[in-house]
Amino acid sequence: MPASRSVRDLDLEELLGGRLLAWVGGLAVLLGIVFFVATAIRRGWIDEPTRVLLAFLGSGGLVGLGLYLFSRQGGTEAALAAVAAGLAGLYASDLAATRLYDLVSPLVGLTSAGMIGALGTAIAIRWQARIVGALAILGSIASPILVRAETSGTTVAFMAIALVAAVGVLLWQRWDWLAAAAFLLSAPQLVAWLEDTYDDGFAIPLAVLFAFWALYAAAAVGYELRVPTEELRTSSAMLLLADALLLAGGGWVMLNDRGHGEAATAWVVGAAFVHIVGGGFAFRQRMSREIAALVIAVGIGLSGVALGLALDGPALVVGWSAEAAILAWVAARTGERRAVIGTLAFLALAAGHIVTIEAEPDALYRGVGDLGRAVIAILVFAIASLVAARLLPEPKAREDSGRHRDVRMLLEIAGAAGLVYLGSIAIVDVTREADSAAGPGQTPQVLLSAYWSLVGVGALLFGLFRGVRRFRMAGFALLAAAIAKVFLFDLSTLDSIYRVLSFVALGLLLLVAAFAYQRIEARVGEET
Repeated sequence: MPASRSVRDLDLEELLGGRLLAWVGGLAVLLGIVFFVATAIRRGWIDEPTRVLLAFLGSGGLVGLGLYLFSRQGGTEAALAAVAAGLAGLYASDLAATRLYDLVSPLVGLTSAGMIGALGTAIAIRWQARIVGALAILGSIASPILVRAETSGTTVAFMAIALVAAVGVLLWQRWDWLAAAAFLLSAPQLVAWLEDTYDDGFAIPLAVLFAFWALYAAAAVGYELRVPTEELRTSSAMLLLADALLLAGGGWVMLNDRGHGEAATAWVVGAAFVHIVGGGFAFRQRMSREIAALVIAVGIGLSGVALGLALDGPALVVGWSAEAAILAWVAARTGERRAVIGTLAFLALAAGHIVTIEAEPDALYRGVGDLGRAVIAILVFAIASLVAARLLPEPKAREDSGRHRDVRMLLEIAGAAGLVYLGSIAIVDVTREADSAAGPGQTPQVLLSAYWSLVGVGALLFGLFRGVRRFRMAGFALLAAAIAKVFLFDLSTLDSIYRVLSFVALGLLLLVAAFAYQRIEARVGEET
């Protein structure tokens, strides 16, 4: 046998002998206690109070054994396993006494769970043992569910204390996983309590909701301060997003269900303001700029939701378009690429509202219900798109230049399409006959085809004279749309005389475009 063994052999032996055996042993002891109690119950050896007492004593003995091993032998896996199994047993015993046998009131059970959690938390911090901390702290947060406590103010206060302890341990020990686990256990309990306070007013529930939001935000942002980094941590980002949704959504639902629609909207506006201001402050701190940008982005997103709740019609389109332009300006000043994403998102919302409310696509066929509202909405959207395209920041990296050009081109196309769409619906709506509600008017459709052809020729010629390719391509695209409309729609829908006018107008404009294109191309070739 060789005198020395490989590191791999030593690691495997340490895993099996030093860790796995200890934890399997602790689990076996815990299951043994459970099986003993179950057998005693089935055979009638002991009554309910005695069962619970024995479970408490056995679990407490495991914790004591772990403490003894730690003090005598140091932080061995056997000590950790014994304490973890003992804490789990204590929670199970408390659950049996409170929920299964009704031996103690939920308040007493809740208090007992808090004491168990405090003991485990102290041990976890002293030993720096994550699994012990998870059982202790998360068990305390979940204890109202375990003991079936009523969703009262006392329960929420207990859970808040446990959550404060969780945040403190998270920041002290740098256990980032603790924040997400605490949120998942406590947030549903908070929502249930908010639902049960329907008849108790809304001032205190909203204050409690804001306090819990602050705790969750402190967990996410505090960890970023505690362990600063330039990279965006997924755990912190997800917690901030979920926390914002809880704050804005929970408050809005509570107020709206109580008949306070305006106050509900104001609450969402306030949540947006808090996030934007908080994100601006975070930019000045030593935490990740990614987190600060995310907080501001959440606030801007909530502001868009608030606009949707507070406004309708063209006013909503104006609000979303203005937010898009502001975000484009922010992107130009800070170089933040996510601001560009926000610009595109708000413009998409505005465009969606236009084509579903103010000027649906069949407005090209029947006209619109209110031309003034449609003009305001489309004009503001088009201007915001073109302004955003002008404000789009120059790429900092060479590999971003292609993406930068694509986004700018997309914004320019959106603005130009908005202006063309505005002229189109205006022509159809102004020139439609009063009795043409059931079908397309003849004159409006001829004029619409001519309008598309004329604008297409104009864009093509402008692009030729100025040497701007995107104008030439836009002109070709609009001429293609005009050709398709005349051959596919006008030919099958319009009366004979209007059909003739449509084809003649299109043909003449196409001839002009072809002649001008060849002459200008030849002139440009001679000059070069």
